[in-house]
Amino acid sequence: MLRLLLLCGALGCGAGRKAPLTFTMLQWTRVSDGSSVFWGNATLGGQLSHVLQDRNVTQVMPLEPPAAWEQQRDMVADYLSYFSGIVQVFSKERPLNYTQNLCCRLGCCLFPNGTARSFYHVSLNRTAFLTFHVPNATWELRWPLRDPLATFAQRELMKYSETTHNLQRFLNTTCVDILRAQSPQREKQRGRSHAPLVLGLILGVSAVVGMAVGIFLCTGGSC
Repeated sequence: MLRLLLLCGALGCGAGRKAPLTFTMLQWTRVSDGSSVFWGNATLGGQLSHVLQDRNVTQVMPLEPPAAWEQQRDMVADYLSYFSGIVQVFSKERPLNYTQNLCCRLGCCLFPNGTARSFYHVSLNRTAFLTFHVPNATWELRWPLRDPLATFAQRELMKYSETTHNLQRFLNTTCVDILRAQSPQREKQRGRSHAPLVLGLILGVSAVVGMAVGIFLCTGGSC
């Protein structure tokens, strides 16, 4: 069942006299009985831009020409199919009798004075798990009592540039550029769509969630 949660403009960015322009993405992954289910959405300027349901991504805003969009959509579907296969393999080696729910919430805000702020939070079963500290490109623990599993996940994520410096660059630069392009003048100057970058972010989020779920499947919930 599709579940859409639309965020207000200030979510994750604090309050102010004028609400900042915000790009936010939410993605959920549920792993149970060897199967994985995905759903989520992206909002741009408070409006729904993309919807993820299972392995299908729908472009709500007409940001990308049909041919280019179809290619990007297929990339996401292929990755999620690969991830689901990995989950099935792991579950056969070590079956799980419980359900894991992971959620990623990330994006950036552009304030009226031109400053920007980015954020990335990962939760597990509705409990804060990890947070990406964008200025230093480091993953920080949020799991209670410094659980060994969270520590292990943090250490593994820090090994790969895709989840550190590349992610930092996306949140600090690409994400903010997406928001700045919403200005009519900037849109005319750029004359290009940022939809492929948005879907690239979807792949990045899936990679992080995939690693976290894989850790649980391989360890049975302990390290």
